[in-house]
Amino acid sequence: MTERPFRTVAIIPARYGSQRLPAKPLADINGKPMVQHVYERAKRALRVDAVLVATDDERIVSAVHAFGGSAIMTPESLQTGTDRIAYVARSIPDADIIVNVQGDEPLIEPAMVDEAVLPFVGNKKLEAGTLVKRIESSAELTNPGIVKVVLDNDGFCLYFSRSVVPFVRDQPESEYLRHHLFFKHIGLYVFRREFLIRFSEMSQTPLERAEKLEQLRILEHGHRIKGTVTTYDSIPVDTADDLDRVRTLVRMSG
Repeated sequence: MTERPFRTVAIIPARYGSQRLPAKPLADINGKPMVQHVYERAKRALRVDAVLVATDDERIVSAVHAFGGSAIMTPESLQTGTDRIAYVARSIPDADIIVNVQGDEPLIEPAMVDEAVLPFVGNKKLEAGTLVKRIESSAELTNPGIVKVVLDNDGFCLYFSRSVVPFVRDQPESEYLRHHLFFKHIGLYVFRREFLIRFSEMSQTPLERAEKLEQLRILEHGHRIKGTVTTYDSIPVDTADDLDRVRTLVRMSG
């Protein structure tokens, strides 16, 4: 394996319970459980040294072991995927960088992981990073389920919101995309291991609670998140309709 300046571990949080789609990590997608698709794609990233699944259910552990993957049990009491990956990160002190690859992203491109990790190469000051993509349709822009992100001149995230940000004065919303460059957030995160553990111990913040966006806790506590612009996109599976769409795309891709 090519020598790297640090050891990078991708951790996939996979919770069995889901209000909209129970047992989601085990949902069959063309003969494989969803978690296997995510695992195999993360494994193909060139800047990842190891991939682990962090789960709260033995059935997911069994499924991961069945395809030859590695899984670690975490307490059911953990509330978020960040809590889950931080729990695992505490047990791997030789890891420098932790990548949070969402367990419901079976179509994630391995190159997206590499893009998000790249800014950490040679920059020991970076604590957290994520991906953003240009918004190209008004439907995306106005959908509160798609999180918008504003970047500063150095590519650091200023704010995340379910609302349309920024507000473009003197223009109707239907014309916003003609007058400003908007970005959506893609929920793939990269952390320094030590910062991830600190993040999981930080108190919740008012904006985080208002928007229901965990990453705002980092900004509200005075830390920065590097936003890397990607041209790739992904389809998170939140509903049965999403699952059907992904199944069709995987089948079409051969």
